[in-house]
Amino acid sequence: MSYPFAEIERTWQARWEQDGAFRAAADPARPKYYLLEMFPYPSGRIHMGHVRNYTIGDVMARYRWRRGFTVLHPMGYDAFGQPAENAAIKRGVAPRAWTDTCIAQMEAELKRLGLSYDWSRRVATHTPDYYRWNQWIFLKMLERGLAYRAKAPVNWCPSCATTLANEEVIDGTCWRCHAAVEPRELEQWFLKITAYAEALLSDLAQLTDWPERVRTMQANWIGKSEGVEIAFTVQGSGAQLPVFTTRPDTIFGATYVVLAPEHPLVAQLIAGRPEAAAVQRYVERVRRESRQERLAADRPKDGVSTGAYAVNPVNQEAVPIWVADYVLMEYGTGAIMAVPTHDQRDFLFARRHRLPMRVVIRPPDGGDDAAAWTEAYEGVGPLVHSAPFDGQPSDRAKSAIAAWMESQKMGRRTVQWRLRDWLISRQRYWGTPIPVIYCQKCGMVPVSAAQLPIELPAEAPLTGEGGSPLAKVKAFVETTCPKCGAPARRETDTMATFVDSSWYFLRYCSPDDTTGPFRPADAVHWMPVDQYIGGIEHAILHLLYARFFTKFLRDLGLVTFGEPFRRLLTQGMVLKDGAVMSKSRGNVVDPDALIARYGADTVRVYILFAAPPEDQLEWNERAIEGMSRFLNRAWALAEKVALAPQGGDGPRDACSSPVGRHPLTGPIGGDLRRTVHAAIKKVTDDVEAFKFNTALSALMELVNTLAAAPAETPGVRDGVEALVQLLNPFAPHLTEACWQRLGHPEPLARHPWPTHDAAVLTTTEVTLVVQVNGKVRARLTVPADLDEPAVRARALADPAIQKWLDGKPPRRVIIVPRKLVSIVV
Repeated sequence: MSYPFAEIERTWQARWEQDGAFRAAADPARPKYYLLEMFPYPSGRIHMGHVRNYTIGDVMARYRWRRGFTVLHPMGYDAFGQPAENAAIKRGVAPRAWTDTCIAQMEAELKRLGLSYDWSRRVATHTPDYYRWNQWIFLKMLERGLAYRAKAPVNWCPSCATTLANEEVIDGTCWRCHAAVEPRELEQWFLKITAYAEALLSDLAQLTDWPERVRTMQANWIGKSEGVEIAFTVQGSGAQLPVFTTRPDTIFGATYVVLAPEHPLVAQLIAGRPEAAAVQRYVERVRRESRQERLAADRPKDGVSTGAYAVNPVNQEAVPIWVADYVLMEYGTGAIMAVPTHDQRDFLFARRHRLPMRVVIRPPDGGDDAAAWTEAYEGVGPLVHSAPFDGQPSDRAKSAIAAWMESQKMGRRTVQWRLRDWLISRQRYWGTPIPVIYCQKCGMVPVSAAQLPIELPAEAPLTGEGGSPLAKVKAFVETTCPKCGAPARRETDTMATFVDSSWYFLRYCSPDDTTGPFRPADAVHWMPVDQYIGGIEHAILHLLYARFFTKFLRDLGLVTFGEPFRRLLTQGMVLKDGAVMSKSRGNVVDPDALIARYGADTVRVYILFAAPPEDQLEWNERAIEGMSRFLNRAWALAEKVALAPQGGDGPRDACSSPVGRHPLTGPIGGDLRRTVHAAIKKVTDDVEAFKFNTALSALMELVNTLAAAPAETPGVRDGVEALVQLLNPFAPHLTEACWQRLGHPEPLARHPWPTHDAAVLTTTEVTLVVQVNGKVRARLTVPADLDEPAVRARALADPAIQKWLDGKPPRRVIIVPRKLVSIVV
């Protein structure tokens, strides 16, 4: 029969809310556990990616409650951002009204999944009592020189009509709308994340419970390179042209210099030269290309000569200066020395443009005629044509040549970082106002903390055209200078939404605090987050910024730790027909429709069983029907036992009730008891390791075993109660109803997790099922440590099996240790 999931789910969701079952309060008698999933943007509808992320977290939260922890498991909304503005323009509604409506819809859907959130701690980043503290943190950074305004080349998204941080440009396109990004030069606000580059890199070693892939991505993005900045000069003018290299051992082989097209020296070099027009055309063309296009390995190495020359300080040789797309301004100094014999990119470029090559590291074959080479030699070898360093191994010569250049004032050893300061200015309305004022007399003046929050006006003209809508709101812009009282104007840029999510996990510790972003004592108790769950797409953007903010707040003395997330799980995407679910592809599965048809528990169990959390999940409609059948079998089994007489069982077994310890008895009592305790151990170990699919497989096997025995069999009731307890984090509504039907008035939500008895699992004998051509023909009790040849011999000698063999040797014997012998005849 089909269990009444709709009624059960409504009943238990109301009960949990009424009881405050998942409210977290500091309790000195219980250890804390802070479990957090990345909060969603309130689009109004949840999708299957949300369901997967939040169900994974919910299993762990419910499990930790039952293991004796006080669990902080909050939820909130990352509510600012361009989509709300776009929706407002499209629908003719205010962004706040649209956002509030979406939050209400989304929250109702999340509650239908039975998620164990402490809703009393909900935060939404678009509320003044939240973004007030964005502004407060900004002012603290301004005080310490970590927030600054500068004119700089920026990434401009013409579709969103706003600037983007480097991290928000993916393959040359906007991370949100995927429009091609253009370069512009504007006055913008930056946060000096580079001041924390060393700490952000070195502290990755602490994060041993993060996926190695994520740590590597962050390390590569921070991009520490140790090398030498060499002082080339421009021939004729003497202008400095610093070049950074990690290969000082090859300096004597430099035959040309390459500048990034964006390099500020380019215009000076080509002024008045016949090459000027060609260089300008080339620079304009490259500006329209993405970073990925410029660095593609299979792309022809394109470039143009400036006609100017640079002088190599180690040998006073004049080498031509080129401009090429494979050099980026954001790396090093935006200029490289090219050694085509020992760098493959330079080799391809030199061959294409017929530039000279000089061998300075002899390869193993001894050949130093570069004209015969088909590729650069990038390995180690003795130096040649390198003046006093000839004969030295190249790997050891790096340090010697660097020291020599420093002593001769030709260069200096230095460290370069790929990481650039974080651009936070956005030319849009729906974001946190930047709390500064501009006065003609006093210049830029910070707003005082006492005047926070600087609130967004209720309305602004949203047209989607360039420039901030706030600039058109006279009542917002016009103000007075806090220093001199003269007329002044407010900053009209707003903050990037990644500012909102860089510290929200701390606000959950004290969501009601009005004296600061959070109470330090609460942060000491709850932080760091013990388990963080979210998508791999946030490996750089959000996680890097959150680490930066945490280190800054530590330096303010507000927290005592430098890393916000102790353990990280990055769940895989949900696919359908081989592609990520999206409205544009028309392959979306509606969670609401599934819950209405199968119930929330079935949806939860399916999404946990279909694939390990880290893997991609391919949607399979037939498989969800299988999960529905499994839960209905569990329900029917609990009903059967609940209606059966209880006299045969005697006291409860320790695995399913705290009342005493009593070995299961009866014809299958010993084996059943071992099976139940083995299931407890297996499910517990698998939940700890996030192996939810194999935990559920073990529970399916347990259902099969228990269903095969009459309900009155001693031990079956204990087994069913253990089953219900173990299934509870996965299917909480169903199991709460089953637990009540089995005679337990207290909810499972806080009931102690069952523990296995190791002594029960230590057995000297096991019972093997013996099959012939797939059908069970015998059961065989053998010593647990009996080896496979002996097991085979005993199975084939059993009289019940002999008659099926009919004197003929078997074609095949398959042995599953301690479980099964399968004979094919």
